[in-house]
Parts: sequence; C-alpha cells; structure tokens
Amino acid sequence: MKKTLLSSAAATIIFGLAACGTGGETANNAEETSVAEASADELVVIEAEKRPVFLGVDGGNVAVSGYDVTSYFTDEGTPVLGSEDYSVQYGDAVYHFASAENKEKFVADPAAFVPQYGGHCAWAMSKGNLAPGDATLAKVVDGKLYLNFNTEVQKDWLSDIPGYIEKSEAAWPTVPDDAVFGA
Repeated sequence: MKKTLLSSAAATIIFGLAACGTGGETANNAEETSVAEASADELVVIEAEKRPVFLGVDGGNVAVSGYDVTSYFTDEGTPVLGSEDYSVQYGDAVYHFASAENKEKFVADPAAFVPQYGGHCAWAMSKGNLAPGDATLAKVVDGKLYLNFNTEVQKDWLSDIPGYIEKSEAAWPTVPDDAVFGA
C-alpha cells in the first residue's frame, strides 16, 4: 500500500514513499496532488497533536476497534465496521473506513470525526481516569463523538451528559500526552 503524508493544515497531499521517508528521496521530490485525486487504497498519514489515543487492550494501532468514525454522523448513527482497504493514519492511530467517500470526508476534517478524549470512555474521563471506550457504546453530542466503557457506565453518563462533558473537558488537558490505559 502506498503511503501519503498530509499536514493537518496542508491544502495538498504529498504522494509517494518519498514523502514517508523511504526510498532515499526527500518530500520535495514527491508528486503533489489534491485530496480529490487521492487513490482510495492509499494509506493517508495526517500529522496530529500528540495525545493519548485508546487503541484497544490488545495493542496495535487501529482506533475505535476498526469502526468507521464517519458512520456515527449519519442519519442512522449506527457504527459500521471499516476496512483496512480505506485507512488513514491520524497521529499514531489508524482509522478504517467503509468506503473511499467516508475516507475522503475524514481526510478533509479529521478533528470533526475522531472521538473525544482519544476514544477513551467519556464517563471515566469525567473522573480524571483513562478507561477503554467501546465503539458500540457511542453517542454524538453537539457534533462530537463520545464513547463509553460499558452499558452500565453509559446509562449513568446519559443521565447527565452536559455535567459529565464539563468535568471531562476539565480533566482531559491534565492527562499526560504519553499516558496509556492500564499503565
């Protein structure tokens, strides 16, 4: 799979292995093209602020258990599993998408789709803790995606969403950038 490097502020994508630091070439020698010209099966790499991202208890680098984060923002809001064929690396995490169209939506504005608190449980974050977020226990609130640990936790979180979000927003900046769940 070919890799593409994209700065979060870039208007163009730099294509080719040269952009990823392989092949002995510099990014200046790489071909530049627009997002619209991107190949659907290319791994797009987007620079992101270094923050803790939950990548599952088994390790690896796939975020949100491989679910397509754009699927939460549809009319149905039902999470759909993504495919490795449509992948984007955003920071240290790889996001999978169900289609090239969904991948393009994400590339255009990743921050609009990534889950809050790096995909960790929103309820636990309100307590200042990192806990796994379950991709099937999600809710979009004011255009932002929140995950919860389990159904019991989600039930409590749903009872006071604004209060828990307020507490989580205060706690998230205090989490060290290199924090890892369970460490």
